[in-house]
Amino acid sequence: MQRYRTKIGGRTRETSRFELVTNPYDGTPVGEVGVGSEAEIHAAIASAADGFQLTKRLATHERALLLTAIAARLSARAEEFTRLITLESGKPIRYARAEVLRAITTFTLAAAEVRGMGGEVQPIDQQAGYEGRLCLHCRVPRGPVAAISPFNFPLNLTVHKLAPALAVGAAVVLKPPAQSPLTAHVLSDIVEQSGAPPGAFNVVHCPPEVGERLVTDDRIRVLSFTGSADLGWRLKSLAGKKQVTLELGGNSPCIIDAGTDLERVMPRLVEAAFASAGQVCIRAQRMIVHADLFERFCDRFVALSEQVVCGDPLDERTMVGPLIEARHVDRVLSWVHEAQSNGARLLAGGRCEGRVVSPTVLVDVKPDARLSREEIFGPVTIIERALNFDEAIAIANRGRYGLQAGVFTPRLEHAMRAFDQLEFGGVMVNDTPMFRSDAYPFGGMKDSGFGREGVRFAMEEMTEHKTLTLRSG
Repeated sequence: MQRYRTKIGGRTRETSRFELVTNPYDGTPVGEVGVGSEAEIHAAIASAADGFQLTKRLATHERALLLTAIAARLSARAEEFTRLITLESGKPIRYARAEVLRAITTFTLAAAEVRGMGGEVQPIDQQAGYEGRLCLHCRVPRGPVAAISPFNFPLNLTVHKLAPALAVGAAVVLKPPAQSPLTAHVLSDIVEQSGAPPGAFNVVHCPPEVGERLVTDDRIRVLSFTGSADLGWRLKSLAGKKQVTLELGGNSPCIIDAGTDLERVMPRLVEAAFASAGQVCIRAQRMIVHADLFERFCDRFVALSEQVVCGDPLDERTMVGPLIEARHVDRVLSWVHEAQSNGARLLAGGRCEGRVVSPTVLVDVKPDARLSREEIFGPVTIIERALNFDEAIAIANRGRYGLQAGVFTPRLEHAMRAFDQLEFGGVMVNDTPMFRSDAYPFGGMKDSGFGREGVRFAMEEMTEHKTLTLRSG
């Protein structure tokens, strides 16, 4: 069994203890990982501060070539990363493979954005006496970046912080997900082998109270956090003067308008509801269906849900693997039972085998139920009836989250109305809310986030404008 040691500033650092990482599906050991203490987190912050003096001086071509080299090495080891993601997080292997491909794309996009990121000449002779001056501005890195990433995308959501940081010339300290930290440690080796300066990427697996030093230390100038809403907003309150980007939770709706071809879209809807056991922040948790389609939709959705392959995440057919921890199985099922006790009807699922919860479908869930209001992060979807499109939009907007929404409609005016009125950072027309491109601005409204990810947009978050005026004499 491999032992993954902490690396700070490109050097292996022995820690006083190690933790065992086990497969969430069957409990078998995957590897041991060093646990950082206060000493390690302070050393990593100091390393990033020193590394920033090197990364910010890298020329455009050097940053582009570094990112391209990382993408190439990641591509060469794609199957190794795929299997490790599946083993340590329980993500079905077909989705792990897609995640690795997306991470390669993210580095490739960052390499391209480096070469296109420039400045602008600004005319400032707008008033008398300002003639004879040249004014230009460009973007410069704010400083070292603290990155905190979640278990459900242990590679690509880390890369969405690392690639933009390296692109702008910023060093990074990563606190990887507690449940699946090994992928990030292997990624750190690739970054070093690709020629990154010492201190450019530091990875410290540590308890939350230790990792919180990343948020409060003034040497860190940017915080990029992906995780739960309550924790994200609390960390923002502690971040002081840092630039903060938060990609938080969601309770994504998917509107099914009258006239939608159910047979054509239903397989996508089922996958959007249950892929990766529902442990995706933009999965479809609420199906809002026009009354004319409601009964037929329920029958077909339930029939397909009962055909979903569940179980071993190493099986290429599996859509629903294990939940990441046993306590989440208890939480998910308790929310289901709570909704049932208040009048909801269970149409499918509501069972578990080990940590694998079967695809679960409910109707008649009350608006104040946790299943309606909060993010369940499990394979549970509710179906709601809407009398018309305006009511569907009102139902979708109900609640504190606003990450992404899906809308299926054959009517252009409804598509435009949805984009105008839905209170979500992304509106996916004739697609599910689980669609995401690694290039577009990704983030939420309301309690779902602050700022935007997506390579170019994260680069903007991690940089600030610097202005030069030059007078001829």
